[in-house]
Amino acid sequence: MKVGLQQVFQNHGREVSDGQMVQEEIALGLLAEELGFDELWPVEHHFTDYAALPDNMQYLSYMAARTSRIKLATGAVILPWNQPVRVAEKLSLLDHLCGGRTVFGMGRGLARCEYEGMGVEMAESRERFDEAAPMILAALESGHMDRSDSGHYRQVETEIRPKPLKSFKDRIYAVGMSPDSVVAAGRIGAQVLLFSNRSDEALAEAIAAYRDSYNQNHDGEPPAPRVCDFMYCADSEAAAKEFGEPAIANYFVSVMNHYELLGDHFPKGYKSYQAQAAALQASGKDQACADYVSVQCCGTAEQIVERLAARRAVLGDFELNVAARFGGLNVEQATQSLQRFASGVLPTLRSWN
Repeated sequence: MKVGLQQVFQNHGREVSDGQMVQEEIALGLLAEELGFDELWPVEHHFTDYAALPDNMQYLSYMAARTSRIKLATGAVILPWNQPVRVAEKLSLLDHLCGGRTVFGMGRGLARCEYEGMGVEMAESRERFDEAAPMILAALESGHMDRSDSGHYRQVETEIRPKPLKSFKDRIYAVGMSPDSVVAAGRIGAQVLLFSNRSDEALAEAIAAYRDSYNQNHDGEPPAPRVCDFMYCADSEAAAKEFGEPAIANYFVSVMNHYELLGDHFPKGYKSYQAQAAALQASGKDQACADYVSVQCCGTAEQIVERLAARRAVLGDFELNVAARFGGLNVEQATQSLQRFASGVLPTLRSWN
């Protein structure tokens, strides 16, 4: 099983300076390589404390020089906020800088404040993603960006320099947090990346839709899905309840606030989020937080292994990302959690292969 470190760059409550937060995330990224994780997965988010990393490829370029083995994955590049030709250029350069360790993850974004700050209409997000993704993927394979005279991205035919180091096939992911995004991931032939925000059975339904879409558009077996958890590995069940569960709940509150999940503003292309908002309003914030905590990896190493084994029984084989610093956890707590996870959980996950 491939296991990556999801880095969200959250400065919860501004308990430290942004400068300190960035340095602490760098330290955790270096620790992930030391502990044997397979990839780093930094996010792209703008303007708020929710997640302050406006350019994950810039961060990964720095980490390319500080690491030697771990793969460097964008988790994710939000395509509607980026010009396709610039994405292809930056990915190609990053792949040269790290010796072919780049993994390309993409998404379309959900936060109204980020769309407004970028000057992009949120209602255009699906169109922009569906237009940009194949342009970028084709350019990474051919070494040139094809001409486009229609749509949101007018483009003359041009070379990508430096030329792509090698094919990006088998190292492409797309976030699938809505029904149409799951279908889009299958259509472009990416591996689907889901965040653990629902039951394993509900995740299985989304993965089934992804596989149907993949099979309709591509030959061969669909690749394994990847699921991201907000993880706290404790030395006791009591410590997990004292430190881990409140941090995960804090993080989910920040999700609800950042994405306005209790609002009614969602435009075209976000119908499923309107239904989710109604469900959250019906259950109430406390129950919603409890439900979110219940599906994450929080507990002792043995409890986390048990949780992931139960998921595997429902989903089949899957890949895993874990976020370690979020919701008020400090860097010392995140470091200890990662160390416990690496020693007590990773060996079992590797044995599942």
